[in-house]
Amino acid sequence: MRVALISDIHGNAIALEAVLEDIQQENADTIICLGDIATIGPEPLKVLEIIQNLNIPCVMGNHDAALLQPEKSADYHIAPPLQPVLEWCAAQVSPPDREFLAKLPLVYSQPLSEQHSLFCFHGSPNSNTDNLLATTPPDRLTSLLSDHNASVMACGHTHIQMLRQHDSTLLINPGSVGQPFLNTPIPGNPPVLMQWAEYAIVQANKGKLNVDLRRIPYSIPALRKAIIDSGIPLRDWWLQQYNSH
Repeated sequence: MRVALISDIHGNAIALEAVLEDIQQENADTIICLGDIATIGPEPLKVLEIIQNLNIPCVMGNHDAALLQPEKSADYHIAPPLQPVLEWCAAQVSPPDREFLAKLPLVYSQPLSEQHSLFCFHGSPNSNTDNLLATTPPDRLTSLLSDHNASVMACGHTHIQMLRQHDSTLLINPGSVGQPFLNTPIPGNPPVLMQWAEYAIVQANKGKLNVDLRRIPYSIPALRKAIIDSGIPLRDWWLQQYNSH
């Protein structure tokens, strides 16, 4: 079994298309999305269409939940400066898209082989706003994960790639397709975005298990054009993040 993990697309269709092309070349058996699909990038509807057409398992991220209830965005840890972008996205989403998002589960399990299994969530199994990082203390991880057993556990949310061992489990974050972070943001400071797309491949074969964290280039000029054409709030900030190309 060869599983591609994508997460935190955030309305960046150009990055998503580049990742899907790479996944096809890698001959993955299936794709699993770890949440935060449509907000807060320039092409939320296109990304929703692509994901629904793929007909792949997805879990609900905090931004997916906030898109359904923009008035409760603080409960989902959406930074106040992003509220106009969230509302801009929410105004475009159709009733069928809302129905799709509302049905997303918080967790998803996937057998990898007779020996190995994969357990997926966005933040933690209990909350899509929890942060699991390379620096999270082991006792904190035990508290968040102890009710669940799997060879591999996969999360998103932090926009930072990670592979670490916790007891006998491999804990993976594939990073962000649409908005990879340079560092964990400091409260009150906006993140710095990196100019590539991220995802991961997990493979189990004859008892062997391996994880591949991948970074994929894509057209930054095409993304800048999508930002300009979209009319997205905070347009100048988005363009500034991609101003070196």
